[in-house]
Amino acid sequence: MKMALSGVRSLVVVSFTLLCASCEVSTSSPTFPAPAERTYEDYSKPWPQGLSQELYYDKVLGMLLGSAIGDGMGAPTEMWHRADIQSAYGFVTDFTVLDRPRSPEGPWGNQMQAAVTTDDTRWKYLMTQFIEDEKKNLDPVNPQEFAEFIVDVFRQETKELSDTEMSGQAISRELTHLAWLQEWAAVAGPFAGDQMEEYQIALNKFYGGEMSCAGMLYTPILGAQYPGNPDKAYLNAYRLGLFDLGYARDISALCAAYVSKAMQPQVAFDELLKISSRVDPHNYGESRLIGRIADQYASTAQQIVADARSLTELPDSLPTPIPNNYPADSLSFYQLTMAYTALDNYLKDIPFHAGEIHLINLAALAWSEGDFSHAMQFVTNYGRDNDTVGAVTGAILGAYLGASGLPEDMRSQVLVTTRDVVGIDLEELADQLVTAGFTSP
Repeated sequence: MKMALSGVRSLVVVSFTLLCASCEVSTSSPTFPAPAERTYEDYSKPWPQGLSQELYYDKVLGMLLGSAIGDGMGAPTEMWHRADIQSAYGFVTDFTVLDRPRSPEGPWGNQMQAAVTTDDTRWKYLMTQFIEDEKKNLDPVNPQEFAEFIVDVFRQETKELSDTEMSGQAISRELTHLAWLQEWAAVAGPFAGDQMEEYQIALNKFYGGEMSCAGMLYTPILGAQYPGNPDKAYLNAYRLGLFDLGYARDISALCAAYVSKAMQPQVAFDELLKISSRVDPHNYGESRLIGRIADQYASTAQQIVADARSLTELPDSLPTPIPNNYPADSLSFYQLTMAYTALDNYLKDIPFHAGEIHLINLAALAWSEGDFSHAMQFVTNYGRDNDTVGAVTGAILGAYLGASGLPEDMRSQVLVTTRDVVGIDLEELADQLVTAGFTSP
């Protein structure tokens, strides 16, 4: 019996060896089919049908105004807990006075009036200037040029600070500007100089090494440059994600993809909500062990809103008293409270974490069902980093609805305040972006 088994083993070994040998010498053996790798050009699409220059301008301006409204509504209570917001303001449905001191990331003045914005809107301004400079080189964008642009802005601010004739107030202002830009320039400088080791160190120290929302402040602008082409918007935003760590870079790029889809005329709102699961050019979904975190957040947001909306009966007592100014009924407030409570389970140690902002943004979009005011109220009254969430959510819905579809009083107030108080003309930015981005269909 042992001899027989030994013979079988020998036959198997010989057969396997011969098979391997034949594989080595054969040049015509078929291989398993595999999808071809897609190139950047494969994501090209024609200009969206029906997107005239007039409509494009309305959507671009809507993106800028919507972002500024969200920024301005959240700025007075940035990083607050919702209980503190309710105690101080009741339920926020409009702009409130900015009763806070100057700060590099916040408002650049003390105790400023309602509708004043923060660094979220300043980044829309800076990004527009970059696109204006590079409008012939946007397909694709050049991350090296972007880094050099940021360094140049920082150098200019440094030069202005050195002006010996400036007053004490002007020096204080310029120091605030520099304090804001220094974190960004510290990363952009080595990248611009092709010093990759220094860049990696600076990147991993950016705002303490937190997986921050850095790119989310400016990538919505890129979405408007590639209307109706969320994949290409994603790829270009990803290229400029110089300040993002890990999946924060994916989330920043998705912000551009959402805006791009929202720019498409007559797109269904449900289609807009599916971007996270449909746009993934770099295959984050294939990541081992974890998968795609951004897509998981999208599913979680949808489930949170669905669960809250499914509550059709009031409990014996509400978990939170209805605040002053709440514009709907008690059942609606109960549902909102339950959605907020569910979101609390996903909070990060640092409120400006990209994942947390992405989750709240998508929950607000789902809650709103396309209603701008409902989305802004959801974001503002939840608290946390509500100016940045509001700016992202507002940019997406502003692009979707257009400037003409936003609440007229808020639209007018933020336009005037941003121009006359902050010093940023949103209509002028819209003109620049349309000039750079519009292609005759």
